[in-house]
Amino acid sequence: MSKSLPQSSILRVIGASSLGTLIEWYDFYIFGSLATIIGSQLFPEDAGASALINTLAIFAAGFIVRPFGALVFGRLGDLIGRKHTFLLTLVLMGGSTFLIGLIPSYKSIGYAAPILVLILRLVQGLALGGEYGGAATYVAEHAPSGKRGFFTSWIQTTATLGLFLSLGVIVISKNMIGSGAFADWGWRIPFLLSILLVGVSVYIRLRMHESPLFSKLKAEGKVAANPLKESFSKKTNFKMVLLALFGATMGQGVIWYTGQFYAQSFLENTCKLDFNVSRYILLWAIAFATPFFVVFGALSDRFGRKWIMLLGMLGGILLYRPIYQQFLDDTDVTTVSNSQVLEVSEPQTEIKPLGNSQQSLRMRKQVYHLASGMTYLKTETDTLKGGQSISAAQAVSYSDKTLPDGVFWKFVGLITLQVLFVTMVYGPIAAFLVELFPTRIRYTSMSLPYHIGNGVFGGLVPFIATLIASFPGATPLSGLWYPIGIAALSFVIGAVYLNNRQEENVND
Repeated sequence: MSKSLPQSSILRVIGASSLGTLIEWYDFYIFGSLATIIGSQLFPEDAGASALINTLAIFAAGFIVRPFGALVFGRLGDLIGRKHTFLLTLVLMGGSTFLIGLIPSYKSIGYAAPILVLILRLVQGLALGGEYGGAATYVAEHAPSGKRGFFTSWIQTTATLGLFLSLGVIVISKNMIGSGAFADWGWRIPFLLSILLVGVSVYIRLRMHESPLFSKLKAEGKVAANPLKESFSKKTNFKMVLLALFGATMGQGVIWYTGQFYAQSFLENTCKLDFNVSRYILLWAIAFATPFFVVFGALSDRFGRKWIMLLGMLGGILLYRPIYQQFLDDTDVTTVSNSQVLEVSEPQTEIKPLGNSQQSLRMRKQVYHLASGMTYLKTETDTLKGGQSISAAQAVSYSDKTLPDGVFWKFVGLITLQVLFVTMVYGPIAAFLVELFPTRIRYTSMSLPYHIGNGVFGGLVPFIATLIASFPGATPLSGLWYPIGIAALSFVIGAVYLNNRQEENVND
């Protein structure tokens, strides 16, 4: 069993591990938070909806390679130690994020722009694949017996706090320089700032000591000679890897990315909320719900990990469709009657060139103020060539909606509920994974199922859900069947096969 450390030592371990992990999540999630703007920079201006889908695909690519990062860096972590391995992942993540902020736009270098960004996203994914397992293992191996859920739950807050930080930096940057400048070049600011955060974290991590359990193994000459072989060729351990994936992390992953990333994408791209409004809703929800990571982590020490995680999955399964239907109902302006319109601005016309062609886009904009308190921008567009319309069809969109206070706080409450589901599935899971595997192969064994569940099943939620909703005959809610289906499968497997309490590993 691990010996209890002084409270001050444990707090330093948590603080140093959490800060680096938070910054890595911040780096990783800036891209997703700015997907719409980045899509307009990486692809031709007339790409339309395909630019967003392609950008989300690049975003998803970083998740797909996370399991490979888990194998590479997990093996290093079990061979050379936890500290040096996740120090390396931090440098790779920070460097890639900084370079994304320097990539020229499509107008300057064509399709080389999205290709270069894709390569850097792959490096980010590999780095993140090695970060989480190291940080969670490091904290767990310092935590006293019976309090692993509580202490490792602080690491769990870093993913959401990293998203919170990325949203905050984005909103502040946009408000300081203005919407036009932010869409043009200001979106690079959050990427470039990350290098300062990484520098601070690297300095702190250099002062950290190796995990006492790993140091003990190394001193005794018991470090795994081949962690990959021991993790996946032994039937008993491989069974635990599969159980962790299909009974826990797969469902946890889709709940995480639906409640925080798909929710933001849905509000902005489907409900057409104003950029800042959608971010403010998520920021408030994260602020309200984040403490519950620690609450549910601590409760898992008392009552077990299993049912807290499964109840979080069940919440998403049962309530996602009613929640998102409410989003649609409260932002629908297609059926507004004249009596509900208080004021309409004079129409303003803007001519926007389409790439290097002779065609232009004519946009006629009017602002509508409704009796409900909602304000929205109505935009009508058609294509011009030499000043003449070349298409009789008109695309009418309702965008940049702002909400009355009552609806705004209702949306905050609905997103907070989704983030509470996230805290239930995510708060206990680090302790759950650590306790499944022996110390000598823990980094490798726990990292792979975690990053397949989160990186593949969870990270693909925004892309797959948006893609499904774009199919002919689909409704705006059709995309939700993907996370609901995955969560339901994981719930059934977990309910049948998971133990509510994991025994303390004999090597601890």
